[in-house]
Amino acid sequence: MAAASNKSELMKVTAREWDRIYPLLKDLPEEFAVLPDEEGVSIKDVVVHRAHWIGLFLRCYHDGWQTIDALFPKKNYRRSELKRYSLALREREKDVSWTEALARLDTAQEEFVSLIETLSDAQLYGGPMEGAHNSWSTGRWAEAAGPSHLRLASRYVRKRLRDMKQ
Repeated sequence: MAAASNKSELMKVTAREWDRIYPLLKDLPEEFAVLPDEEGVSIKDVVVHRAHWIGLFLRCYHDGWQTIDALFPKKNYRRSELKRYSLALREREKDVSWTEALARLDTAQEEFVSLIETLSDAQLYGGPMEGAHNSWSTGRWAEAAGPSHLRLASRYVRKRLRDMKQ
């Protein structure tokens, strides 16, 4: 992670990861997108999850960490418990359609890019993100929530598509 060290690099990695995943998703038929793997996870679930994480970052940046209980990603969850958090999110969002999942990801990506475009290198990498209670810069948090998550999703989608063809 943390490959970017300035705004230009962050914008490049963000565009690169979006350009890798979006073509895989945009024409994917819903019957494939909602098909669960052996662990019960679908491509749609992964897309909803990624949109959610981008949204969490945006809320933390705009509203402050205290407005979402100051613990990332949610009160009563530790980083070691992210699997439990993901399961709860998947259950809560199980009725989201494939069309809605894509729309959420697209909207989240647009809002993410718009925010990054408005910030300077100093705002992104000049120090820890305000309220985050750690040493990560806003740029590092942005990369973790945005392009890094898209990269993981791309790997998952490519693997699922290969598996479906076999």
